[in-house]
Amino acid sequence: MRMISRRILREFWEKHPDAAAALQTWFHDVEQASWSGPADIKATYRNASFVANNRVVFNIKGNHYRLVVVVIYQHGVVYIRFVGTHQEYDQIDVTTI
Repeated sequence: MRMISRRILREFWEKHPDAAAALQTWFHDVEQASWSGPADIKATYRNASFVANNRVVFNIKGNHYRLVVVVIYQHGVVYIRFVGTHQEYDQIDVTTI
């Protein structure tokens, strides 16, 4: 998959160094993936949540953080839309971010 906005991840792990390894691993795994639909994501990330508008929510670092992406399966693109703590996640509208 092609990743858009890796900068968001880098800026987050610079502020939260404990998330760096988990986010870097997730990024590497997704770069190597070839998702054609939600079932492909679920095969690797059983705790991923699917919401409206092609949003997928991942639990990061043992559910300490949340990562929201938009997946455009037909183009093989993943747009990173949000990464944050649970408190920050609770303040966003995941369907529109």
